Amino acid sequence: MLNYLIRRLVFAAFTLLFITFFVYALVRHMPGTPLTNEAAAVDPSKKISKEDLARLNKTFGLDKPWYIAYFRWVTNLARGDLGVSFFEKQPVSKSIASRLGPTLLLSIPSILLAYTISIPIGLYSVARSGTLQERTISLLLYFLYSLPSYVAALWLLVFFYLRLQNTMFSLPATGMVSNDYASLSPLGKVWDVWTHMILPLTCLTYGSLAYDSRFTKANMEEVMRQDYIRTARAKGVSPLWIIVNHGFRNTLIPLVTLLGLSLPALVGGAVILESIFSWPGMGQLFYESISRRDYPLIMGLVLMFTLLTLAGQLIADIAYAFLDPRITYK
Repeated sequence: MLNYLIRRLVFAAFTLLFITFFVYALVRHMPGTPLTNEAAAVDPSKKISKEDLARLNKTFGLDKPWYIAYFRWVTNLARGDLGVSFFEKQPVSKSIASRLGPTLLLSIPSILLAYTISIPIGLYSVARSGTLQERTISLLLYFLYSLPSYVAALWLLVFFYLRLQNTMFSLPATGMVSNDYASLSPLGKVWDVWTHMILPLTCLTYGSLAYDSRFTKANMEEVMRQDYIRTARAKGVSPLWIIVNHGFRNTLIPLVTLLGLSLPALVGGAVILESIFSWPGMGQLFYESISRRDYPLIMGLVLMFTLLTLAGQLIADIAYAFLDPRITYK
């Protein structure tokens, strides 16, 4: 196991370098530069002098070729320095930390809800295979999985914010808190945040719920065709016991893989949804950093997402050995 972990960590290091190198080259070759936004913020109609242009190029690190700038970024990263955000004027680590809480506030309940609801739905669909209930559930799950989250977000905004405005069922459209949040009681603050969470949480959850349900059902159907399941049925074991104890236990490994791959989504946020609902999370920060060509912030976020993806895959592989003793790593 130790040798396997060492190999995986070495492979992860090379993967990380390749991805960051590719992304850095990509963002440096995108149309526009930080100078474009800086000049527009000062005076869109004013021309920049050569002296100011040279100063800004040096400030934003554009006075060197991109590959030299990347090498400088890696060198600083080795010292634990992610750089300073061009436009937020603070360390990248601080910018990321300030947006992490709102994203976790949505992503953790979303993942918990998706798994808590989808697994029973998948098991029930297998138990009722071929019936009207199973076909209805499958059709509904297919519809939810096919429905883009941004379309659902717009529908929900129109219904709960515009159509139900000034009613007890009206929900906030944007933001994380109301304007009078500071004057609310502790219980009122909790309720205010919760009402702001409902719409983005719904849009963030239903797609994962539909996919996880179909994933659980598909893996369970494959397991239920195995010989040991037919043997258990021949022995007169109850169908519920077969599904839960024999079938579901052997479906855990694919589910662990899915859960491991969900780790980046835990802090990655949803770029489009957070932008629609003006939710101050990681997704919105990533969108803003790309729009502003904030290279240090883009690279800090890409680094974090890549690390989480690699860590999720490694955790899933290690969990295999605990769930199935037949799996060993050398």
